[in-house]
Amino acid sequence: MAGATAAALALWALADSIIGSGLTVRHGEQIGPGAVAVASLFAGLSGWALLAVLERVLSRPRRVWTFTALVVLALSLPGALGADGAAGTAALVGMHLIVAAVLVPGMARSPRVPMTNRNN
Repeated sequence: MAGATAAALALWALADSIIGSGLTVRHGEQIGPGAVAVASLFAGLSGWALLAVLERVLSRPRRVWTFTALVVLALSLPGALGADGAAGTAALVGMHLIVAAVLVPGMARSPRVPMTNRNN
């Protein structure tokens, strides 16, 4: 999660310096580093919680989790199209993609936490 957040913040900083006037969405709200960090951490924590639940109830949790993560990414992308201008849109789409590029393979390959023995 830290890597995804750092990557999104790095892309935000680059986009902010290129755009110059700040990254804004169409209704005038500025997207700052705090919002980027919170959104990235929220995505990571939500994905982690879902994976933990799936590991307890499914025999193939990683496959279901990966599919679900990619669907959530696809559903989130139209929201990224609400930035002012092409550079802002590219930055927001890029942040969505970079967070997913770090989280999805990272969590899909993380070691499975063994379930405790319930017979004791």
